[in-house]
Amino acid sequence: MTILEFSDSVLIERTPGEVYAMVSDVTRMGEWSPICKACWWDDPAAGATAGAWFTGRNETPEGRNGATGEVVPARTWETRSQVVVAEPDREFAWQVNDGWVRWGFRLEPAGENGTRLTQHWRFLPKGIAGFGERFGEHAQDQIALRSDHATSGIPVTLAAIKASAEGN
Repeated sequence: MTILEFSDSVLIERTPGEVYAMVSDVTRMGEWSPICKACWWDDPAAGATAGAWFTGRNETPEGRNGATGEVVPARTWETRSQVVVAEPDREFAWQVNDGWVRWGFRLEPAGENGTRLTQHWRFLPKGIAGFGERFGEHAQDQIALRSDHATSGIPVTLAAIKASAEGN
């Protein structure tokens, strides 16, 4: 069964403000994500504000589809995303490809100077329809592959953000 929504959390020994400054700087995503290798603001002056657009470059190595076992070739592609929530110290979220997928981070104070950081991902109905148009009979396999990437990548990304924030 394909998962269309997933989240995971980590405790970071930094304030919500410090963590928010990190995760809302999309140009740093390539430091942490196993798939997203680089991001840049389409209008650098806009920065991390609701409505701002950015582009991301993603890469996957050759591998196997967890659902079918088929070999999946290496792939590189770019996406455009729009910031939909930019609430300092609380939440930073964006939608990919004008509403196909929603990604983001929620922040909650934890202890005196800590933050519980939750990364969330959801495949939206517009994305399911778009994948149907783009991939035809292979749409479900492609959606399952993206789901595998999200569910395996979020814990890796959170661990990398934690290590970066805490200087490990």
